[in-house]
Order: sequence, then C-alpha cells, then structure tokens
Amino acid sequence: MKSFKAVFEIVEQNNCPLYEAGECLTLTARAIVCPENKEVCLILVREMTELLFVLLKEKPFEGPGPQEDRLFTCSGCTGLIKFRRLQTSSVSLAAKGALARIQSRDKPLYGRIVDSPFLRVLPEKSIETFLNACKEIVIEEGGILIHKGEPNLNLYIIMEGGLLVEDTHVVIATLGEGEICGEMSYLGTGVAGSTVRAKKKSAVLAISGEDFSRLLGKIASVQVFMAQLLAVRLQKTNTARAKEFDSCMSGKLDEVVPAELFQIFHMHQKTGVLTFHLHEGEGKVSFREGCIINASYGKKVHQDAIFAILAEKKGVFRFTVGLTPQEMKAAEIGDFMMLLMEGVKRIDEEQTVENADLVLR
Repeated sequence: MKSFKAVFEIVEQNNCPLYEAGECLTLTARAIVCPENKEVCLILVREMTELLFVLLKEKPFEGPGPQEDRLFTCSGCTGLIKFRRLQTSSVSLAAKGALARIQSRDKPLYGRIVDSPFLRVLPEKSIETFLNACKEIVIEEGGILIHKGEPNLNLYIIMEGGLLVEDTHVVIATLGEGEICGEMSYLGTGVAGSTVRAKKKSAVLAISGEDFSRLLGKIASVQVFMAQLLAVRLQKTNTARAKEFDSCMSGKLDEVVPAELFQIFHMHQKTGVLTFHLHEGEGKVSFREGCIINASYGKKVHQDAIFAILAEKKGVFRFTVGLTPQEMKAAEIGDFMMLLMEGVKRIDEEQTVENADLVLR
C-alpha cells in the first residue's frame, strides 16, 4: 500500500460519547490515531477504513486553503460526528511548528529531528511539552551512553550522529538521527539489556522514563508507537543473538570435557576452529565438516596436541565458524574415532598409574 496520511478536524458532534468538536483524527495507510487520551471507536475504525480506500484512489490533496470543503460523517452507536480534512504533508505540520518555536530559543539542533518517526505521532500540544522536558547530552566517538546490566532511567532521541547497540560485543542495531534508544526505561525495568555507544560524536535528547510516561503515557498513538518499537527491537535482538550462537559458542571445561566437545563438532559436521585457553597456554583444533585437520597446544602439534588437550579438565573454550581457503584443502591428521579412542585410552592409563602410586604411598 502506498504512503498516505490525512488529518481530519471534528467540526460537529451530536451525542457522540467519545469525541468532541475541535479534536483531530489522523488516518494513515497503516493506522488510525484518535484524539489524545481518547479510546478508539471500532465503528469509527470501520468508517475510516472505508474512507481510506476512497481517498487512496484520489489525487493527493493540495487544497489552496487550510481546509478541504468536503465533510465526512461517522454515524456511531448513539450519535454522530462530522469531520473535515485538513491540509497537511508527509511531515507533521504540528511538529514543524513546535520545533520552530523550540529552535528559536537558541537550540538549532532540534531542527534536525523534525522527521523523527516518534515526533510525527505526537499531538501538537504534546510536542513542545516533551521537548521542554528533555535535556541535551553530547557523547564523543566511542563513548558509552548506556551500560549493559547497569541502571538506565532515561529515554533518548538522537539529534545528531549515530549510536551502536551492542550485546556481548555483537552489534545488534545501528541508530541514526530521529531514532529512539533506552526504550526499556519506558517499561520501568531500570536495568539496561544492551550497551549503547557512539558510532561518532553524537548529540541526544534525554528524558527520564518516569517523565516520559507521565507526559505521554496515556496518548494512544504513543502507546502504539512504543509497542511496535519494542516488538521490532526484540525481534532484531533475537535475530542477532541467533546469528552469534550459530557462528560461535563458548564455555568452560568443568561444564563439558574436551572429548564431549570433539564428539559434538564431529557429529554435527562443524567447520571452524575450537580454541582453548588452558594452563599451558592456548590450544587450537581445526575441524572441517567434523574431521580434525589441524591441532596445536604449547609445543605439541597434531595427534600429540589432541591427546594433551583431551587430558585437560580446567580452562575455557570458544568455537568460531569458518576456515581459511588453505585449511579447507588440508588433509586430516587421523581418523577421528581412532584419535578419540586413543586419547581416552591414554587418559585412563595415566589415571590408573596415578591411583597405583597413591596406593603404594
């Protein structure tokens, strides 16, 4: 469906239980926004949906004056309302007006966020109230605005620059001018789920989640916007984490022993490098479709490295998907099951000798 937006002013009401004359309705190709703090009337939704398809077939409204002469009617449950279409543009005229007033107070950066998706859903009288409740924060390149796991009480709207949203060093999203971050504070959770840092020198507007909810929390269009934002952000986060899980896994050897790890990567025909951080240094085992093609640990290489790693019980590991073109052509260092069985046999023999020594003592 093509882009569309129309604003209507209620010019007459007769026993309507919800809406008053002078209030505005906004109709887009995707939603109907009712007056601030007013419920959504399902009968009105039906009427406006039918009107939408009629208006989409017409030429764009470019009336010479502030209003179009046609009156539209909703004959609701107990009364009716009549409304007239106002001249508007894809960018909210209300937002332009309020931002211009703010900008005249020696805050020119506000003019940079006139196209903010969030500001476009705000009623005119709420825009200036919202902006007046904000304070400006400047973050240098690489600086952290929000720390994962730490309290974050603010909601931010980006005026200039760009921000990176990260989780365990994985970039989940890149945010630009006009976009919002810190949205979890809107739910009152307090603790940040991701780290947000400046991609370059940036300026943001900050408002506390408490003030945001107090000023705007009852506006239907804001509630819908924040619900959609949270849903999209959650989906992006889950997708990024899924990609990270597919490309890399890590853990401790006291949770899973090397022999079990080797079998997992062999059974699932994984291709990549299993890196260990052990008491004698770093160990590496390269897999190609589940077969071992290279191994090193300290001064040991190939089979000797495999046997030494299998004997380790403490340390951490990390598996990263992918090999170099040269490694993809390398030969196997031995049959996988033979290597594993030999390694386990050596561990058992060493354990038997250790137990015998304890008995003799």
